[in-house]
Amino acid sequence: MNSLDIHQILQHLPHRYPFLLIDRVLDYVPESHLIGIKNVTFNEPYFTGHFPQRPVMPGVLILEALAQATGILAFKTVDRIPDQNSLYYFVGVDKARFKQPVEPGDQLRLEVQYLRRLRGIWKFSGIASVDGNVVCAAELMCAEREVR
Repeated sequence: MNSLDIHQILQHLPHRYPFLLIDRVLDYVPESHLIGIKNVTFNEPYFTGHFPQRPVMPGVLILEALAQATGILAFKTVDRIPDQNSLYYFVGVDKARFKQPVEPGDQLRLEVQYLRRLRGIWKFSGIASVDGNVVCAAELMCAEREVR
């Protein structure tokens, strides 16, 4: 089983607080899949304004967490750590569905499956769940681009 701690995740993603949305990678297999987790805490900065009376994690951030998981899987697939000359961009989302809200105290399980790579565009399927219940599912497209 391949896992990554937060220090290894930081090597593969340029994101930092408050936008790093993966706390640990539980398992990955290059060109196959990755399973990660995001511990959702009341301290998240978006909770103060995304329904103060009943805090809910924004759906776009759940999609972003899945996209960050695809970035790690893509770099593990090509067996490379990104450098400052390139960024891995989220370029598209299809078939996104949100099934239930994610609240403080939840642990978001992020599962991404590699589907294909064509002309520099990577395609993945992603499922986010809490306690075994799907909260979000989508197809995600990402691409690595040179920083100018």
